[in-house]
Amino acid sequence: MNRGMLQAALAYIAWGLFPLYFRELESVGAFEIVLHRVAWSVVFLALILLWLRRWQWIAALRLQPMVLAMFALSAFVLSINWLTYVWAVSNGHVVDASLGYFINPLVSVALGYFFLGERLRRGQWVAVALAAAGVLWLTALGPNVPWVGVVIAVSFGLYGLMRKTAALGALEGLTLETLLLAPPALALLAWWTWQGSGGLAHDGTTLAWLIGLGPMTSVPLLLFAAGARRISLATLGVLQYVSPTIQLALGLWVFGEPLSGDRLIGFSLTWIALAVFSVEGWLNARRR
Repeated sequence: MNRGMLQAALAYIAWGLFPLYFRELESVGAFEIVLHRVAWSVVFLALILLWLRRWQWIAALRLQPMVLAMFALSAFVLSINWLTYVWAVSNGHVVDASLGYFINPLVSVALGYFFLGERLRRGQWVAVALAAAGVLWLTALGPNVPWVGVVIAVSFGLYGLMRKTAALGALEGLTLETLLLAPPALALLAWWTWQGSGGLAHDGTTLAWLIGLGPMTSVPLLLFAAGARRISLATLGVLQYVSPTIQLALGLWVFGEPLSGDRLIGFSLTWIALAVFSVEGWLNARRR
């Protein structure tokens, strides 16, 4: 396994175990958890930069407005992904969240085709079509579109695309994203603390879990961003379903969430799509 694949794999294993961490913060709302993720990530990343003495790149950003604009967009997309995922875990939708990350590999493949010119073979198109059929099946079951899975898949697929083509490295890019999100996050946390509510007004144990969001958020993202720059989006997509497999197992066997027979059909179409994608990729590598 090369360095990029190892970095991405470790990131996905960490993300797969995230529901266990967020369940320790059930007393804190999803939106506030996202604010704390931003705030403590800024602190953690600043300490890393101080230790490495890597601040020079910040001064150059004033001459690169397009870089700032692109990272503002990626930060916005990342915050949508965080909020949706944390809400899903906090409200008993870990299985639905896992669906989003099962779909995401194929979203990454499609984005690579449309934006990066990565050509898709016939088997890959079949896999994308099967995954789409799974989503349509779940939608047809109604009454609601499986929006949690769709938002998670699309937002993280777009984030992966933007980080793959980013002008800054993994550490610098993530630091810039959190710095752009930090002012509103810190302002809201300060207001809630002044009002006597919010995470900082909780007991010491809860506060410790909130502070831990800094490294818990930053380290997997740094690994992901570094890995994404070294391997193709297609390979990144294959590795990605390590995370939803862990999440699905946690949702079913640890948190006791239901998965009815009708919904299982939709999930199964997605799993078949991933199997087709993986086997086709393996056979193509053998031929090459």
